[in-house]
Amino acid sequence: MTKNRIGIDVGGTNVKIALVDDKGSILYSNSVPTRAEMGYEYTVNNIKQAIRDLMSETKVTSIEGIGFDFPGQIDYKNGIVRLAPNIPGWVNIPIAKIIEDEFKIPTRIDNDVHCAALGELNFGAGKGCENFICMTVGTGIGSGIVINGKLVRGASNAAGELGHIKLQMHEGPLCGCGDHGCLEAFASGPSIVAMAEEYILGGKSTKFRELASGGEITPFIVAEAAKQGDPVARRIFARIGEYIGFGLSSVVNLLNPEKIIIGGGVADAGDILLDPIKETIKKRAMVVAGSAVEIVPAKLGNTAGVIGASLLIES
Repeated sequence: MTKNRIGIDVGGTNVKIALVDDKGSILYSNSVPTRAEMGYEYTVNNIKQAIRDLMSETKVTSIEGIGFDFPGQIDYKNGIVRLAPNIPGWVNIPIAKIIEDEFKIPTRIDNDVHCAALGELNFGAGKGCENFICMTVGTGIGSGIVINGKLVRGASNAAGELGHIKLQMHEGPLCGCGDHGCLEAFASGPSIVAMAEEYILGGKSTKFRELASGGEITPFIVAEAAKQGDPVARRIFARIGEYIGFGLSSVVNLLNPEKIIIGGGVADAGDILLDPIKETIKKRAMVVAGSAVEIVPAKLGNTAGVIGASLLIES
């Protein structure tokens, strides 16, 4: 008999909800606005209504579990959102208990990148792998680590903060975490935009300036320019890829993974980002570990969060 679970991906703008079967197929999906400025109770009520709508529209009576993913600091064991920096007001919210009390269905929560790693492990690019890193490169850099087939959570569910590997001992760019010299400060979406703007200020004629046509420059626009052969945009992605490869070389030496799976908005750039990452790891990682690792794109894309969250009940 098919086991159905609900996966819920909570972001700063929208909450995505899906009914997922035990083969990782999405049977139903919907989204509702987060509206964090209205207070967490408003969002929670929206989520409860979305669960009710899912149940009535799919007519599924037996749901094995509900799983949530959130960006931020999550107390996995107690089902509490400690802090979600992009969703103001979500501080020490016992969301698992709130939902369990309402629906009498077992509920678990974890952070978004842990859930993405679980999704990729079971149904994506990590299927069949015992040891891999799932890294997302977007506004920030996060990762989930799988060792011996199990997700690594760490002592306080904070394992996998690869964006905060230090690339510079003193000074270096300021990171959102408050420290200097973190990988995330060198190589995330905002770093791409900052580099692009620096080139424009230097008077360079670039394709991404033309594509932005006076509007805001985004990592997507810079990636498009690079794909169209713009040398400046290609140089930016080569540099970003080199930084990420440099940070990941330490991870490869430490954990000896079979695969590094790379996803997230910036990673949608494809080979213009992955090639310099591969090249740098080949040059900088130790030979035995470096030659064992494969760098691959994530497979599940925007569905990784809801699919991974749906798996929390048994992970």
